[in-house]
Amino acid sequence: MNNSNDVRYLWWLLLAVVAALVVYFLAPVLTPFMAAAILAYICNPLVDRMQRHRIPRTLGVALMLLLLAALLAVLVLILIPLFQRQISVLAVHMPQFIDWLHRVAAPWVKDTFNIELDIDSLRSYVADNMHAIQGVATRLLPSLKSGGLALLGILLNLVLIPVVLFYFLRDWNKMLAALDEMIPRRWHPTVTKLAHDIDVVLGEFLRGQLSVILLQCVFYVGGLWLVGLDSALPVGIIAGVLTFVPYLGTVIGVVLATLTGFVQFANLSGVLWVWGVFILGKLLEDYLWMPYLVGDRIGLHPVAVIFALLAFGYLFGFFGVLLALPVSAALLVWLRHLRQRYFDSGLYNT
Repeated sequence: MNNSNDVRYLWWLLLAVVAALVVYFLAPVLTPFMAAAILAYICNPLVDRMQRHRIPRTLGVALMLLLLAALLAVLVLILIPLFQRQISVLAVHMPQFIDWLHRVAAPWVKDTFNIELDIDSLRSYVADNMHAIQGVATRLLPSLKSGGLALLGILLNLVLIPVVLFYFLRDWNKMLAALDEMIPRRWHPTVTKLAHDIDVVLGEFLRGQLSVILLQCVFYVGGLWLVGLDSALPVGIIAGVLTFVPYLGTVIGVVLATLTGFVQFANLSGVLWVWGVFILGKLLEDYLWMPYLVGDRIGLHPVAVIFALLAFGYLFGFFGVLLALPVSAALLVWLRHLRQRYFDSGLYNT
């Protein structure tokens, strides 16, 4: 009997290894399907609600896709002009920042660390490349043209994801029912419980994370506006949206706000208020938003989060970064189940 169980477990292990190899080698192909699947999981409750209100499911899916397209268009139309304006403002005020470095920063570094800063070379470089800095957005198109295969892949994903998402949403409940029928009956209660726990964790994570991102955007934009930073809106939005990556939003926000703050205020006192906003924002995120909105139920350690982001980003690119945390939360439920099975097994208790 033990030999039979060992052989069965070996077959499952072999199946898991084969699945991992398939995912690894077919990562570029699977990326749009994974992105469409996670979007279908998020959007399916709204489509089900429309269906309960006697809206045909196909029509509800079409309306859902139109809503997603409208949200994406609004984000693009709002954020891209903000980022272009931010780059232009930085380019225009860069000479003032160089002058501040020459008058204040360089003498302080010289007196404190006995290091000579070559400000004149930096000034010459900025002056020679000012036009390129201001036109950085227009320079992106030629670079995309030079990478024809990369551009083709991006376009294929942009077309493929909505198509796959349409069929996933239309047949989501049917696919779940088919998967439920394929589960061996002896494992059905366990698998059903795991699926329910994963659904609860993912729902809690997604709702909580979106709430944290929204609150951080509002706080950073409002806080930077109160301290008088002219670029409060784009800097606050960037820092808030990147909150889903631990510490990345804070670091990038501090760098952008510090640079624009030095350019605008030309002194350290104004920048200290900007730093204070980010310190308070990080404290609110760690000790208020995350515990109450995301909670300890997910239990992803920051190191595990960073590893998941790097690993999924390496395998699946940008969409892998988006999928890393939800998939990791689901895997965590499965690992907790295995941990409990191990504690209940004779291997642990003997």
